[in-house]
Amino acid sequence: MRARDVEARFKALDTFLIEHQGLWRPRPFTHRQLPWEAEHPALSQWLRQRSLADAETAHNHPHDLPAPAPFPQLASQALALGAVDKLPTMPLEPARHRLNVDVPGRKWQQIEAFGAALRFAQTPKHWLDWCAGKGHLGRRLLQSGQHLTCLEYDPALIAAGQALSEHHGLPVTHRLQDVMADVALSAEHTPVALHACGDLHVRLLQLASSAGCKQLALAPCCYNRIGAERYQALSSAGQASALQLSIDDLGLPLSETVTAGARVRRQRDISMARRLGFDHLQRQLRGCDDYLPTPSLPSAWLDKPFADYCRELAALKGLSTGGQDWLALEAHGWRRLAEVRNLELVRGLFRRPLELWLVLDRALFLHENGYRIEVGSFCDATLTPRNLMVLAERD
Repeated sequence: MRARDVEARFKALDTFLIEHQGLWRPRPFTHRQLPWEAEHPALSQWLRQRSLADAETAHNHPHDLPAPAPFPQLASQALALGAVDKLPTMPLEPARHRLNVDVPGRKWQQIEAFGAALRFAQTPKHWLDWCAGKGHLGRRLLQSGQHLTCLEYDPALIAAGQALSEHHGLPVTHRLQDVMADVALSAEHTPVALHACGDLHVRLLQLASSAGCKQLALAPCCYNRIGAERYQALSSAGQASALQLSIDDLGLPLSETVTAGARVRRQRDISMARRLGFDHLQRQLRGCDDYLPTPSLPSAWLDKPFADYCRELAALKGLSTGGQDWLALEAHGWRRLAEVRNLELVRGLFRRPLELWLVLDRALFLHENGYRIEVGSFCDATLTPRNLMVLAERD
């Protein structure tokens, strides 16, 4: 997707998201009754009678559900607006022997796919691996005659990365750097960032454009990891939009669970069912039908008996539980989880449109700063749902 297409798609996404924000903003986890359910009772009833297993099956592909109106119409629009082409690729030079040692398989595949999509008119001279971790991405891209600098905040990752670079005999500079502080970028740097979070990758775009970097490539992640209370749009089109996004809103694109294993999903389900059981209890105890935010809890809390879990969580919130039918309350939590997961499928239609809106805001910012831009996917969503990539290059 080139600049003209990016501008047109951004406007269409903006209109779609604003028009239907009553469907995707309210979270079923915190609302026992969603505002849109009165307007669409057939859809509400159809979703609420489905099982937790039904919801799990449809989670990653909600568009295929044979749900009542307006679901099919919304699904069709969302699919069309969220569609992007796969970026053209060029074969990478073969990796050095055992360069992928110490890299999890899925991560290595992401690195390979990201690298293959880096088609710049000018061959980079000095790669800059942003929020580099151990520098796996930068080392894979580094070719003879090129330089590589890896910026990382964690001293342990820097030490491990330095050891790997030395082991492979590669001329890499691993630098301890808080990228939110002053960073010395120059026009000769080609920054790359594979899944840098929120403010970290926004900072890269701002610094690279002001430093005159001729090229950069970014696959964003974790749009909700920002210091501000609301999203600060980057492009003039984003700033002119009536769409105001909270941190909760920014978490919607990240709610896919493509890469989570069965144990992690089971733990997540138990945690959510318990919180929903407690939510029902706290509404009764407080005589108030409002969600009560609770703190993040260590996973060890899931090993407690449900009654102890609720009593201790209630104590944290200054509530006294008294005698309760704990079995019935726990069963209620699981029933609510099935309802929540199925109602979430409506929000699921808007995951990709919202993510693409955010990515295009970044691309338009770069275009306004003199870059030719291209936006597309660099790998299949089964490898990572965060598969959108922005390529930018100046003459």
